[in-house]
Amino acid sequence: MDSTKTVKELQNDVDDYISQFKEGYFTPMELTVRLTEELGELAREVSHVYGPKQKKPEEEQKTVEEEMGDLLFVLICMANSLGIDLAEAHDRVMEKFRTRDKNRWTRKEGDDGKK
Repeated sequence: MDSTKTVKELQNDVDDYISQFKEGYFTPMELTVRLTEELGELAREVSHVYGPKQKKPEEEQKTVEEEMGDLLFVLICMANSLGIDLAEAHDRVMEKFRTRDKNRWTRKEGDDGKK
Protein backbone atom coordinates (compact mmCIF):
# COMPACT_ATOMS: atom_id res chain seq x y z
CA MET A 1 0.00 0.00 0.00
CA ASP A 2 1.16 3.51 -0.83
CA SER A 3 0.89 5.65 2.30
CA THR A 4 2.16 8.79 0.56
CA LYS A 5 -0.89 9.47 -1.60
CA THR A 6 -2.05 13.00 -2.16
CA VAL A 7 -5.53 14.01 -1.10
CA LYS A 8 -6.47 14.16 -4.79
CA GLU A 9 -5.25 10.57 -5.24
CA LEU A 10 -7.31 9.48 -2.23
CA GLN A 11 -10.38 11.17 -3.70
CA ASN A 12 -9.71 9.51 -7.07
CA ASP A 13 -9.28 6.07 -5.44
CA VAL A 14 -12.63 6.38 -3.70
CA ASP A 15 -14.29 7.69 -6.86
CA ASP A 16 -12.89 4.81 -8.92
CA TYR A 17 -14.28 2.36 -6.35
CA ILE A 18 -17.74 3.95 -6.07
CA SER A 19 -18.04 4.48 -9.84
CA GLN A 20 -18.20 0.73 -10.47
CA PHE A 21 -21.63 0.53 -8.87
CA LYS A 22 -24.95 1.66 -10.36
CA GLU A 23 -26.03 3.08 -7.01
CA GLY A 24 -23.13 5.55 -6.87
CA TYR A 25 -22.72 7.81 -3.88
CA PHE A 26 -25.27 8.00 -1.10
CA THR A 27 -27.13 11.29 -0.66
CA PRO A 28 -25.54 14.02 1.48
CA MET A 29 -28.01 13.23 4.29
CA GLU A 30 -27.16 9.51 4.20
CA LEU A 31 -23.45 10.30 4.14
CA THR A 32 -23.84 12.64 7.12
CA VAL A 33 -25.53 9.83 9.03
CA ARG A 34 -22.72 7.46 8.01
CA LEU A 35 -20.11 10.00 9.18
CA THR A 36 -21.88 10.20 12.53
CA GLU A 37 -21.98 6.42 12.79
CA GLU A 38 -18.28 6.06 11.94
CA LEU A 39 -17.34 8.84 14.37
CA GLY A 40 -19.23 6.98 17.09
CA GLU A 41 -17.30 3.81 16.29
CA LEU A 42 -14.03 5.75 16.45
CA ALA A 43 -15.04 7.27 19.79
CA ARG A 44 -15.86 3.82 21.17
CA GLU A 45 -12.50 2.44 20.04
CA VAL A 46 -10.61 5.41 21.53
CA SER A 47 -12.51 4.86 24.76
CA HIS A 48 -11.47 1.20 24.81
CA VAL A 49 -7.82 1.93 24.06
CA TYR A 50 -7.26 5.14 26.05
CA GLY A 51 -10.11 5.19 28.51
CA PRO A 52 -11.09 3.12 31.52
CA LYS A 53 -13.66 0.95 29.70
CA GLN A 54 -12.07 -2.20 28.33
CA LYS A 55 -13.61 -4.32 25.57
CA LYS A 56 -15.65 -7.34 26.46
CA PRO A 57 -14.01 -10.60 25.34
CA GLU A 58 -16.80 -11.24 22.80
CA GLU A 59 -16.45 -7.79 21.16
CA GLU A 60 -14.85 -7.63 17.72
CA GLN A 61 -11.25 -6.40 17.76
CA LYS A 62 -10.79 -3.20 15.77
CA THR A 63 -8.17 -0.50 15.88
CA VAL A 64 -8.24 3.26 16.10
CA GLU A 65 -6.44 3.27 12.74
CA GLU A 66 -9.15 1.14 11.13
CA GLU A 67 -11.91 3.36 12.49
CA MET A 68 -10.12 6.50 11.31
CA GLY A 69 -9.82 4.90 7.87
CA ASP A 70 -13.56 4.20 7.81
CA LEU A 71 -14.30 7.80 8.80
CA LEU A 72 -11.92 9.14 6.15
CA PHE A 73 -13.52 6.96 3.46
CA VAL A 74 -17.00 8.29 4.21
CA LEU A 75 -15.73 11.89 4.40
CA ILE A 76 -14.09 11.46 0.99
CA CYS A 77 -17.32 9.97 -0.38
CA MET A 78 -19.22 13.02 0.82
CA ALA A 79 -16.66 15.44 -0.63
CA ASN A 80 -16.70 13.63 -3.97
CA SER A 81 -20.48 13.53 -4.13
CA LEU A 82 -20.61 17.29 -3.52
CA GLY A 83 -17.74 18.13 -5.87
CA ILE A 84 -15.49 19.38 -3.06
CA ASP A 85 -11.72 19.31 -3.46
CA LEU A 86 -10.53 18.35 0.02
CA ALA A 87 -7.02 19.71 -0.58
CA GLU A 88 -8.50 23.14 -1.36
CA ALA A 89 -10.81 22.89 1.65
CA HIS A 90 -7.82 22.01 3.82
CA ASP A 91 -5.81 24.96 2.50
CA ARG A 92 -8.67 27.35 3.25
CA VAL A 93 -9.12 26.10 6.81
CA MET A 94 -5.37 26.22 7.48
CA GLU A 95 -5.25 29.83 6.29
CA LYS A 96 -8.13 30.59 8.64
CA PHE A 97 -6.24 29.08 11.57
CA ARG A 98 -3.02 30.89 10.60
CA THR A 99 -4.79 34.25 10.55
CA ARG A 100 -7.78 34.17 12.89
CA ASP A 101 -6.17 31.96 15.53
CA LYS A 102 -2.52 32.98 15.12
CA ASN A 103 -2.28 34.30 18.69
CA ARG A 104 -4.74 31.95 20.33
CA TRP A 105 -2.25 29.39 21.63
CA THR A 106 1.09 29.62 23.41
CA ARG A 107 3.87 29.00 20.89
CA LYS A 108 6.82 26.77 21.61
CA GLU A 109 10.00 28.67 22.17
CA GLY A 110 11.68 29.59 18.88
CA ASP A 111 8.58 28.80 16.78
CA ASP A 112 7.32 31.90 14.98
CA GLY A 113 4.56 29.97 13.20
CA LYS A 114 5.77 30.85 9.71
CA LYS A 115 5.87 27.56 7.83
